[in-house]
Amino acid sequence: MSVRATAPLILTLFLALMPRPALSAPDEAVYAAVKAQNDPYRETLKGLVDVDTGTGQVPGLGKVEATLRGRLEALGFSVEARPAPALGGNTLVATKPGKGQRRIMMLVHYDTVFGEGDAAKRPYTERDGRAYGPGVADAKGGVAMVLHTVAALNALHFDGYGTLTVVFNPDEERGSPGSRAEIGKVARGQDVVLSFEPSFDEAGVDAVTVATKGINYASLTVKGRASHAGGAPEAGRNAVVEIAHQILQLQDLGDADKGTSLHWTTVQGGTKPNIIPDAAKAEGDMRYFVPSEYDRVLAQARTIIERHRVPDTEVRFDLAKGRPPLPRNPATQDLGARARAIYAELGADLKLAEIGGGTDAGYAFQPDSPGKPAILESLGIVGGRYHSADEFAVLASITPRLYLATRLVMEASKADGTKDGTK
Repeated sequence: MSVRATAPLILTLFLALMPRPALSAPDEAVYAAVKAQNDPYRETLKGLVDVDTGTGQVPGLGKVEATLRGRLEALGFSVEARPAPALGGNTLVATKPGKGQRRIMMLVHYDTVFGEGDAAKRPYTERDGRAYGPGVADAKGGVAMVLHTVAALNALHFDGYGTLTVVFNPDEERGSPGSRAEIGKVARGQDVVLSFEPSFDEAGVDAVTVATKGINYASLTVKGRASHAGGAPEAGRNAVVEIAHQILQLQDLGDADKGTSLHWTTVQGGTKPNIIPDAAKAEGDMRYFVPSEYDRVLAQARTIIERHRVPDTEVRFDLAKGRPPLPRNPATQDLGARARAIYAELGADLKLAEIGGGTDAGYAFQPDSPGKPAILESLGIVGGRYHSADEFAVLASITPRLYLATRLVMEASKADGTKDGTK
C-alpha cells in the first residue's frame, strides 16, 4: 500500500448508512470451489512471503516474478513482462480470453517495504488464527487471492468474461514510478478493475474501498540574505522567520468538506546560531479526493506567498503530483453495492470505505472516461499492522474473500445481459 510507510493507511469514512443487503444463500458450487482453495492459498502465501521482494530488490523480485509467470501460464494466461526500469523488476501483464464481452482486470503489487534478509528472519508463520511474515497481507495476500480466484474460476469452468487480465507490478511501495503508465494503459477500456490491496482488520470491520485519496508533495523554499546575527543583523534577511510566516499563512489551505488536507511535516533552515539564515525549506503532505483540488491549492498558495513578513526575500511554493485519487463515482459505488450483496450471501456485512492512503487504483481510474472502468479496491485478505514487523493476515478471511472475488468476476462478466458464463 503505497506511501503508507510515511503516511499510514487511515480509514477516513465508512458509508455505513447504506441499508444492509437482504440475505440470500451462497452459491453452493462457488462456495465449494473457493473453500477447496483454502489450503492451497496458504501454501502459495508461504512461498511468496519467504522470498524478499522489497522494492528494488531485483533478485527476489525476479524469483517471485518467475513463479508468478509459471502459475499464470498454468492457469491459461498469456504473460508479458514489461520492464519497470525506475526501481527494477518487471510488471507482469497476463491475459486470458473468454466467451463473453466484458473486460475485467485484476491488479496488485508483489513488492514490499521490507529489507533484504527479513524473510529469513521472520519467515511465514501461523498462530492464533493469523499468518505473519514480511508483506503477508500487503500485498502478497492479495497476489495469492488473485491466483486462487482464477483457480476457482477454472475449477468452475467459468469463462463468461470477454478478457480476464491480471497485472502484477513490482514497485507500488515507492509510488509505482515504473509501472503507473502501464497500469493506466491496461486499465483503459476495461469494464471493471478489481484491486487486491488488503482490507482493515484493525478498524474492527470488514470493508472494500470505493474511494482513495490522492497524494501530492508540497515544498516551500525561501531565499534570504546571510549576515552576522550579532554584528549586523539588520543587513540580513531572515529566511527562517519568513518561512515560519509562510507556513502560518498556508496552514488553512485544506478543505475538510472535500476531504482535502495539507500538513507541513519537515522544516530546515540556518547553519549556525550566529548567522542570520539565508535559506529555509519546508515540505508537506497533501491528501485529496477531488481532482480539481490540486489546481485550487496550487493557485491559492502562490497568491498567498506574495505577502511577505521579511522584505527582500524570495519565496517559492511547488506542488508535485504523487499518486492520483480514486474519486467518488457512481460506477464504483454500484460495483461496491454488488460486492455488499455478494458478501451478504455469506451472512456477512461488508462496508464501503473511503481511505486516506493512496493506491494503484488511482492510476487505473480514467478521468476522461466517466463510468469506465468501475474500480473496487481492498479485495485482498483481511489484515492489519501493515509495514510493521507485526503485519498479519486473518486466516479465517481467506474463504470469504475468495468467494467475494470469484462471484464479483462472475457477476461483472454477465453485466452485459448474458445469463451464464459457465461452459
